[in-house]
Amino acid sequence: MEITPPGGRAGGPVAPPTRRRRVRRTRRTALVLALTGAVVIPGAIVLATGGHRSSTRPGAHAGGPFAASSGAPPSPGAPGLGDPLMPLDGNGGYTVRRYTLDFDWRAAKTPFAAGATISATATQALSRFDLDFAGNTLHEVTVDGRAARAVRDGDELVVTPARPIPDGATFTVRVAYTADPTQHRHRDDAIQDYGWVPTPDGTVLCAQPDGAKMIFPVNDHPSLRAPVTFRITTPPGLGAVANGRLVERVRRPDGRTRWTYDSEEPVAAQLVQMAIGRFTFVDSTGPRGLPVRDVVPQGLVADTEEYRALTPDHLAWLERRLGPYPFRRYGVLVGDTDLPVAVETQSLPVLPMADLLGDRVHAERDLVHELTHHWTGDSVAIRRWSDLWLSEGHARFYERLYSDTHGGPDMEAAMRDAYEQHDQWRHDDGAPAEPSAETLFRQMRYDGSALVLYALREKVGEETFERIERSWVTTYQGRAAGTRDFVALASRVAGEDLKPFLTSWLYGPHTPPMPGHPDWEVTPVED
Repeated sequence: MEITPPGGRAGGPVAPPTRRRRVRRTRRTALVLALTGAVVIPGAIVLATGGHRSSTRPGAHAGGPFAASSGAPPSPGAPGLGDPLMPLDGNGGYTVRRYTLDFDWRAAKTPFAAGATISATATQALSRFDLDFAGNTLHEVTVDGRAARAVRDGDELVVTPARPIPDGATFTVRVAYTADPTQHRHRDDAIQDYGWVPTPDGTVLCAQPDGAKMIFPVNDHPSLRAPVTFRITTPPGLGAVANGRLVERVRRPDGRTRWTYDSEEPVAAQLVQMAIGRFTFVDSTGPRGLPVRDVVPQGLVADTEEYRALTPDHLAWLERRLGPYPFRRYGVLVGDTDLPVAVETQSLPVLPMADLLGDRVHAERDLVHELTHHWTGDSVAIRRWSDLWLSEGHARFYERLYSDTHGGPDMEAAMRDAYEQHDQWRHDDGAPAEPSAETLFRQMRYDGSALVLYALREKVGEETFERIERSWVTTYQGRAAGTRDFVALASRVAGEDLKPFLTSWLYGPHTPPMPGHPDWEVTPVED
């Protein structure tokens, strides 16, 4: 994600701005689901109220070392993965094989019928399991076609199937609900408001960091990924788009259109995108014939064309440094919204229109930042939330490196400015790899973390640094990796133990000396 200060300008040590969305909640009946063609599950759900006590194994990771053996009796899956910053993100006891999402969109800011089909595999014998699911009006839940008991416990939907699920068994969960496209939540960092982002005639999504549960029932942690099928029905005149490839577009007798998209690759919940509006689809190609499709509100096509047309050049520039683009297609979704942040939703990042209507230097910084995430953050996912510096730090580093030779600020000057403020950021936001849940998306994870990579380059030299970077994205492509993995890989490629050097940069209250720049000084901390 790229944070943009007031005035639409990205980067720099400026406090991130706010985003504004309004919330209201309404309900529809289960009958509406049947009439609108969304997923409707036979059998009645048993809704219950009251608390749900946490599993006796709260740190269990799906498929991880805590998974029950095949001979163990059925027991509850953990309600979270135990991430130190967000313990209830994700769920234990199963892995998701695919999400199939049905959205029967009606009008902007208007609740609509929705359904989710979740194919999963049990990693322990399950007596019950959790889904991350917030808000929305729940109608029916079944497991393998049988009505299941469901209890809401905060953001957890606790599902008890009619029969226990054996270890290693595949099973299918179906959830029918009324989606509320006005739902959002707030954070006091760069994210600000997140969830559903309204546009004049539809919506875009900003699920980062853990807002996917406001969109659909999900196993939501950045280390967890699964392919997604989207089936979106829109009224006449409105289009729909989502991650991946358009599989089918069918005009129905009533004039509505059903759009089916396949994500093609597994995608983390925070990187899911589904947008609805009056769009123009603009097709082009990138390096080696890569399909590039921009999705643009109809009134913004001409005004955003100049900067959108730079994408093939950005792809080629990054491929020379990081290797081949890791997904099957790419494109920019232009958001007709006042949202002052861009988000790296997989294969289809959303950039607010203001990012593409200003000057070229700042437009390119945003474009390169979100594109870089597709190597580091989307393809190489973070293992836990404290590893976010690897995602945002890389995106900011290459954004600034590109801008340095394309009319923007000098890279060394920008890093020296970040160095001067680094102790203050450590004091306010935590060291690069030591955020709190509240300071995840503060300035330290952007320029402060890019400075760590700059220090590493100064330490090992440009040639070795480039080998480390290419090895990082190729070794862990399609996988989750963390800080310890990066330190070990960098040491291996450099042929020296970099753990003491990187540990001093990534942890602790004080900024180390910058290699090669003994004259750089850190500004004293102010409380």
